[in-house]
Amino acid sequence: MPRALWLLIIGMAVNVIGSSFLWPLNTIYIHDHLGKSLSVAGIVLMLNSGANVIGNLYGGHLFDKIGGYKSIILGIMISLVALVGLSIWHNWPEYVVFLTIVGFGTGIIFPSMYAMAGSVWKEGGRKSFNALYVAQNVGVAIGASLGGIVADYSFQLIFLANTVMYVIFLVIAVFGYKGISTDAAPQENNELNVTAVSRMNFKALMILCAGYLLCWVSYSQWTTTIASYTQEVNITLTQYSLLWTINGAIIVLGQPLLNGILKYLASSVKRQILIGIGIFIISFIVAGQASAFSGFLAAMVILTIGEMFIWPAVPTIAFALAPKGREGYYQGIVNSTATGGRMIGPVLGGILVDQYNMSTLFTVLILLFIIAVGTTIVYDRGLRLKEKITAKPV
Repeated sequence: MPRALWLLIIGMAVNVIGSSFLWPLNTIYIHDHLGKSLSVAGIVLMLNSGANVIGNLYGGHLFDKIGGYKSIILGIMISLVALVGLSIWHNWPEYVVFLTIVGFGTGIIFPSMYAMAGSVWKEGGRKSFNALYVAQNVGVAIGASLGGIVADYSFQLIFLANTVMYVIFLVIAVFGYKGISTDAAPQENNELNVTAVSRMNFKALMILCAGYLLCWVSYSQWTTTIASYTQEVNITLTQYSLLWTINGAIIVLGQPLLNGILKYLASSVKRQILIGIGIFIISFIVAGQASAFSGFLAAMVILTIGEMFIWPAVPTIAFALAPKGREGYYQGIVNSTATGGRMIGPVLGGILVDQYNMSTLFTVLILLFIIAVGTTIVYDRGLRLKEKITAKPV
């Protein structure tokens, strides 16, 4: 892999280590420490995710206009200011304000990171995006495991640790990202064909992202309603954080096996996504029956295998579909879709649990996955009909 990609990988890991101190514990903090209901916690996380969606789209636009380096620095600075405020004022309602600003700042960062990764190693294909995905999960494994331990001692140190990691990320970005070139490969199509293909590609991306959104709506329950439910069945914060540590460890250690499987699926990223959704369904069936740590552990292991198939595949397709000069925008759409799922998920999950029960929630989530299977199957139909004028394979 190129040196520039390694710098992006290291920066991504440091970034996610910091955020992973807090995000798995947000619902627990709002519900247990600030004394708010799950529905209110869902609304707070919706505000954070809504700001993140705006940041994703704005960050993708900035990448196409001013480049990845300036976009990332701006996102880090906005996040860092908010994290300093959160370290000092983390009661109600200051917590909501600063968490929302953090969402906007981090949203700016991610599209540029992914677009830069695709640009600096074009011949790597999905490997660039998979590398960033692995880096994210190294961050989750380290941050979540430390976060649970620190939270058991003092939640105030969680906010401080997050801030320190963003300072380190800023240093890496300032000295490592300035010289990274992000020029896109030229397309060979004539102007009329580029316009036609761009429209079809954008439509395909939106259909694919509809299913991607539903997957994230369901996945986000693990950090919201399921997180709170684990506390009700007497699973400790340390044990809950350990689930995310195992999640990250499997993703990192399981890469050799995954790479072997993906070689077999090299001709079909779609098949890769469909397999992942099927595994997600199995995971949520197991989680719906769990009442002890061992049950949630089994569900998390299965969940992790599923996400290894899906999460790197969608940005890979987005980069392949993106016209020249729109790579950042397309990555912004993908990231904002994931964030949109994290925005809708807590509210939907909180309402379903507050008004009905956990069993109802799991039933609804499985139905969402089934719909996602349908959107994944049909997203590229128009592309197959026009494959002779498509510059990039999907």
